[in-house]
Amino acid sequence: MPRSNDPFSQDVDLLTLVLYLGCVTMGWLNVYAAVYSPEDHTSLFDFSTNAGKQMMWIGTSAILIICIMVVNHKFFDSFAYLIYGFMILLLLLVLVAGANVKGSRSWFKIGSFLLQPAEFSKLATALALAKYIDQPGINLSKGKDLLYVGGIIALPCVLILASNETGSMLVFASFVIMLYREGLPGWIPAVGITAVILFVLALIFPLLYIFIGIVVLLALIVLLMPRYNRNVSNLISLGLVGVGMMIVVVGVDFFVNSVLQKHQRNRIKVLVDPTVDPLGVGWNVTQAKIAIGSGRLHGKGFLEGTQTKFDFVPEQSTDFIFCTIGEEHGFIGSLVVIALFLGLLARIIVLAEKQRSRFARVYGYCVAGIIFFHVMVNIGMTIGLMPVIGIPLPFFSYGGSSLWSFSILLFIFVKLDARRNALARW
Repeated sequence: MPRSNDPFSQDVDLLTLVLYLGCVTMGWLNVYAAVYSPEDHTSLFDFSTNAGKQMMWIGTSAILIICIMVVNHKFFDSFAYLIYGFMILLLLLVLVAGANVKGSRSWFKIGSFLLQPAEFSKLATALALAKYIDQPGINLSKGKDLLYVGGIIALPCVLILASNETGSMLVFASFVIMLYREGLPGWIPAVGITAVILFVLALIFPLLYIFIGIVVLLALIVLLMPRYNRNVSNLISLGLVGVGMMIVVVGVDFFVNSVLQKHQRNRIKVLVDPTVDPLGVGWNVTQAKIAIGSGRLHGKGFLEGTQTKFDFVPEQSTDFIFCTIGEEHGFIGSLVVIALFLGLLARIIVLAEKQRSRFARVYGYCVAGIIFFHVMVNIGMTIGLMPVIGIPLPFFSYGGSSLWSFSILLFIFVKLDARRNALARW
């Protein structure tokens, strides 16, 4: 019989486990490097420092992982909606009873311990999506099914946005990767990508220039279009597309200048022009790039970073942990970290494609999408390619909520894959 309840059986994918341990270990050492003081000579195991606390989070994550591997795999399928509902309840509760941390009411404060439900809502939503899409007859090209899927994603997004945690809300866009794999019509992500391009253009150029560009683009399409396709219906459709694009551009201008809060607007301005306020809103990104660039090829060496030691880089053990990696380990060390993540993502996708159940495959792609989005945005914002939206680097950034949520997210999939291996061997 398959040994599905043995957490240390040969059915666990060892490569995924090794990659996870590599990320967590490197993350812990870099958290230590970020808070290390040459004068104090603090220990790795000093529980009064972030490094010591991170070791505690790693230990408790190991306990959570063992619990996941012991639980029957059917638990995650059977209780997916219940887990989702519980997380929605927590997101509602945190709006009322949550602690206000840096302008965001998204944390439960229990003594000195802070817990952020938004981090766990991503895995709960992934389970709910996998449960729904796994039903017979679900087709993501149908409007009804898309409406249900959109509702599952939108509900936690609205609640997270209400708690002023915009960064965590944006991570839910990563589910598009899974949806496209499961049959989402290609025009939907194409519209999304076009909207993003227009958003960026609206930040850089005056509206009039963009309108002229849209008209020229549509005119070129008409000129390059075969004559037999230049009928009234197609020309009207192109015209409507052009009007829609112009509406999006005007909407972006209104959204940025009238809806976004001042600090959010400033972050976008810094993305477009880092020199706009180098001692104010641009300080984080400027210092982050200085730290990473100063590492050059080989880095300054472990515990030898000066930008991090003298606190030039804010949030250096959490959102900007990649700065420590770049400064102390250089371009080579940064490549190693990126390679670890690429290896983990590739392995998750390979295993997802091997799954016998649609539930496990959908969940696997959700895991890959969430981790990819976090890595892309976190590293991107430290080098000035993405706006600073305050999301952690998986398994590296300091924090219990982050490490717990990513560990649970990943090892639920490892558990589902272990069951597949057990059945194949049996």
